[in-house]
Amino acid sequence: MKIDLILGLQWGDEGKGKIVDVLTSNYDIIARFQGGPNAGHTLEFDGIKHVLHTIPSGIFHDKKLNIIGNGVVIDPIIFKNEIEKLKELNVDLKEKLIISRKAHLILPTHRLIDQASELSKGKKKIGSTLKGIGPTYMDKTGRNGLRVGDLEMDGWNEKFENLISKHLNLINNFNVEIDFDIEELKKEFLSSIDYMNELKFIDSENYFHNSIEKGRKILAEGAQGSLLDIDFGTYPYVTSSNTTSAGACTGLGVPPNKIGDVFGIFKAYTTRVGSGPFPTELFDEIGQRMAKIGNEFGATTGRPRRCGWLDLVSLKHSINVNGVTELIMMKGDVLSGIGKIKICTGYKYQGSVVNHLPFSLSDSSLEPVYEELDGWNKDICKITDYDSLPLNFKNYINYLEEKLKLKIKIISVGPDRKQTIFR
Repeated sequence: MKIDLILGLQWGDEGKGKIVDVLTSNYDIIARFQGGPNAGHTLEFDGIKHVLHTIPSGIFHDKKLNIIGNGVVIDPIIFKNEIEKLKELNVDLKEKLIISRKAHLILPTHRLIDQASELSKGKKKIGSTLKGIGPTYMDKTGRNGLRVGDLEMDGWNEKFENLISKHLNLINNFNVEIDFDIEELKKEFLSSIDYMNELKFIDSENYFHNSIEKGRKILAEGAQGSLLDIDFGTYPYVTSSNTTSAGACTGLGVPPNKIGDVFGIFKAYTTRVGSGPFPTELFDEIGQRMAKIGNEFGATTGRPRRCGWLDLVSLKHSINVNGVTELIMMKGDVLSGIGKIKICTGYKYQGSVVNHLPFSLSDSSLEPVYEELDGWNKDICKITDYDSLPLNFKNYINYLEEKLKLKIKIISVGPDRKQTIFR
């Protein structure tokens, strides 16, 4: 038995939460392997819309186990709020949710460092969500971090106070003005820890090893998107973890030879939240139309998403880096009614046309090269089978499959779990 992965192939916000929810019935365990609560996975079903930030997207299914892996960083305050909202929906977390002891904790001072760091950059800020995620990963690699397992160990309070003191000194060095009451922040944090202590902590790498041996089916869920990967994304406008398939191995403690299918999710167009290069970004009425119809606002921050045409150069990059075996296309319905649809197939870059992602997308000489297809006018939101889709929509699918050399096995035509077409 092998672990299947589900990953975003763009700058995040591709709709991973919905697809994990749709596929969960085929698996025994859903495991989140990286990222923090800057992720917002939106699920819609039975008239309910729910956004998850840390908890895996299989949590609404009965008799399915959800695991927060060691590669995730957890903010106990945000986690507490998630738990309370799920309790309102009568979700029994004690039976369905467990946490790796090796997952790191986001302290309130991590958020303050994040804020101070962004303020100090001025116009050069990277567009952080200010959730303290970057500073937490810095403490992880700096070997200063606090982990979930530390909550069970003697000396927890001393470690906590020492790290808080270190952070306060660091904040002072940024030379910016931010207001906070450290005693109130500590009080809120420590009370939130009580909610975490209600759940089961595990040595997750051993748990996954045993589960694979027993033949249990596991789906690993990533956060953000491949173009935000710390190594292979549009650095420095990236997140602080490995969002690609390799991150699932380190984020769960499983070897590469135990990875099975890699499901790559992408939108029929492209979006990006925050700062950073975006070659196919639209600044006209078509971009505004995409944003309005697609409800393109960050599920976590509420920030408007920048919109643009589909970029096959970056998409191929993500497919290659991840070893994608099947594609899933989201939000095809948003393109309905656009007469001509453009697709970026290459970049004019430093005097020639390139078909791979160059070292930097920020070069002023970079210009997208487009091909154009006829659009479709029919509203496809209520269509439930592939054959009933408009001809030009199917032409769009066929064109992408030919260029990407992979089959698009699932097509989403709306936010609800029922608005999903399997091929």
